Amino acid sequence: MTRRDFNAASLLSAADTSPRKVRIGIVGGRFGLSFQFQDHPDCIVEAVSDLRADRREALSKTYRCAKTYPSLAELVRDPSIEAVCLFTDAPLHVEQATLALKNGKHVLSAVPAAWATLDQCHALKDAVQRSGLFYMMAETSWYRQTTISARELYKQGKFGEIYYSESEYHHDGLETLYMEDGKRTWRYGVAPMHYPTHCTAFLTSITGERFTNVSCHGWGDDSPMLKDNAYRNPFWNETALLKTNKGHSHRLAVWWKGAHKEVERAQWFGTKMSLATQGWNPATAVYNRNTLGKDDAGFDHRAHRIEAFPQKQWWQTDLLPEPLRKNSGHDGSHTFITHEFIDALSHRREPVINIRESLAMTAPGIVAHQSALRGGELLKIPSFD
Repeated sequence: MTRRDFNAASLLSAADTSPRKVRIGIVGGRFGLSFQFQDHPDCIVEAVSDLRADRREALSKTYRCAKTYPSLAELVRDPSIEAVCLFTDAPLHVEQATLALKNGKHVLSAVPAAWATLDQCHALKDAVQRSGLFYMMAETSWYRQTTISARELYKQGKFGEIYYSESEYHHDGLETLYMEDGKRTWRYGVAPMHYPTHCTAFLTSITGERFTNVSCHGWGDDSPMLKDNAYRNPFWNETALLKTNKGHSHRLAVWWKGAHKEVERAQWFGTKMSLATQGWNPATAVYNRNTLGKDDAGFDHRAHRIEAFPQKQWWQTDLLPEPLRKNSGHDGSHTFITHEFIDALSHRREPVINIRESLAMTAPGIVAHQSALRGGELLKIPSFD
C-alpha cells in the first residue's frame, strides 16, 4: 500500500459514508462567483474571502454568506471550515493549496494545479500526500457536455481504439486582463502552454491515458508584451504534438492571438467511430461501415456514415442533484465541478479529478513550453501517478 492509499484508507476507515453537510470557504471573488455551492443540498458556505472588499461583498451576496475574511491566511484558521475552494491567481495555487492543506482543509483549486515548473508539481503532490486530505482541480473540460458523452461512448466501446485526438483552446482578446489599475496582472505575457488543462482534459478524462513526451512550437510577434514579461515568454500561440503511454498521438493547440474563433473543443478518432465537439458547427459523428463508395477521382473508399451528433444536455439529468440542474458556465461544467467536490467530501471519497489526474493534465503543458523555447525539441514528460 502506498502512502497515498494509506492516507485515503485512514480517512475512510470506520467512517460513516452516508451523506453529510460539508462546510466550505470560498476564496477569489472573480471566477469564484460562477459556481453553485449555495444550492448544493450537502454544502454550507461557511465563509468567503478576497483581498478586495468589493469582491468579498460580491462573494457574500452570491453565496448568501455573512461571514467574510480579508485573507486566505485568516480563513484557513477557522475551525468550522472543512474545505477551501481556491479561485485565485494561477501562480499562487500551489502556495495557497499547501497553506490550506497544512491547516487541515481539503482543497478545490482553479486550474492549473501548478505553475510553470515541474518542481511545483512535485511540491503540490508531496503536500497532498503528507496531509492525507483530498485535493481536486476544477477543470471545466472534464465536464463539458460532449466530453461526458465521449466518456460514455468510450466506456461502452463505441469508439473502438482512439488512436488519435486533437484539442484546441483558442482565446484571442485576453490582453484585456493583462493590466488592471495601470499595473500588470499575473496574466501579462503568460505562456500559452502554462495553461494547458482545458485541452489535456479532453483525452485524460476519457481514456485515462498519460502523455509521455512532447514536441512543441510557438509563434509570437513584435508585441511589447512578448519582449518584456515576468515569464520571458516570446509566444502568443503554442502548438504541440504529444505521445501517450498507449502509443497514441494528440495535437494540442493553445492560441492567444489571431483570426480564430474563441473555442475549447476536441476531436477523437477511433477505429469504430469518431466525434468532433462543437466549435464551428454542431458536434459531428463519423461511424465506420464496410460499404464501399467512390471518391471524386473515382477511387474506392469506405463510405462512412457522417451525421450531426445528438448532444445530450447532461446537466438536465440525474447526474446532478435537482437544485444544480442548471446550464452553468463553460458548457454546463460548473455545476458538475460543484457537485463532484461536495459529493466526494460528503461521502468521504477521493474526487475523480484527484491530485494524480490534476498533474497529468498540468505537467504536459509545462514541458511543452520548454520544448517550444528549444525550437521543438522532443522532451519527456514525467509521471505523477
